Amino acid sequence: TLKTFYLISGYKKKNMIERVFTEIKKYPLSLFVLAVIIYLSFFKPPTTPFDRVKNLDKIIHFVMYGGFCAILWFEYFLTHSKIRINRVLWGAVIIPALFSGGIEFAQSYLTDYRGGELADFIFNSLGIAFAALFSIYVTRPFMKKYNLLSKRVDEDNKLKS
Repeated sequence: TLKTFYLISGYKKKNMIERVFTEIKKYPLSLFVLAVIIYLSFFKPPTTPFDRVKNLDKIIHFVMYGGFCAILWFEYFLTHSKIRINRVLWGAVIIPALFSGGIEFAQSYLTDYRGGELADFIFNSLGIAFAALFSIYVTRPFMKKYNLLSKRVDEDNKLKS
């Protein structure tokens, strides 16, 4: 049974949930930007003179998701002393790309005033990729130069040593 598994393994369900919320609390600005993206993805946009600018929405998609992921990377660098490439690739590249695909899908099937487009998903993904490269090759060296990287030891690092 599950109780036996918890007893034998020492695994505590409550601790896992607490750890998830502890991790989430490290990214307040990213969560705010994510909420703004969700709102902007589903509200009915007003008609503006900018509607005539061809492919302006693609630039907006690139900037929204690129900005979101750049903030994710920045907050990651502030709160983690070591880069765990698997974690950061999932958390700041793969999951945001899948999320953007889910938003495009939801716009197509859950609204009658918005439409999901493959081109939007492509530009979201390009923004995410640009943010990853920019963060690794510009943001992190800048933060390192000015001593802004995290000095704390993660709970995970304590467990490994």
